[in-house]
Amino acid sequence: MRSILKSKKGISPILATLLLIVIAVAAVIVTYAWVMTFTSSTTSQAGAVITVENVRFHTGYVEVVIRNSGTSDAKIVEAYAGTSSTDLTTQSIVTYTPSTQIVSAGSSLNVTIEYDWTEGTRYHFKIATESGLTLPFSEVA
Repeated sequence: MRSILKSKKGISPILATLLLIVIAVAAVIVTYAWVMTFTSSTTSQAGAVITVENVRFHTGYVEVVIRNSGTSDAKIVEAYAGTSSTDLTTQSIVTYTPSTQIVSAGSSLNVTIEYDWTEGTRYHFKIATESGLTLPFSEVA
């Protein structure tokens, strides 16, 4: 038993270095595979990403251009407007171009809200989609 404990043999420094390199390379490959799988599944599920492209105030109405830069279509179902972000009211006279109310992936949709506004006042708006996504924004008339 004492002869086993007195044995000072081990692996050579060259073999130890090669073993560490192999372990490090394997760890990098596993990490790379995980990151690539995660990012491809996350970006493919991005869905609708809507943003305000332009807001124009005309006499008696406000025209809002909505852009969808996501990967799936979104249907606009509600438009809200008001003079503060906490006191928005549902707008009943709203027209959409195209009239399907769908903003396709990579395209835009014009939302025309019949609304009486005063020049120089900040107005708050919110656009809601069928899937529950909301787009709040404000503009000065």
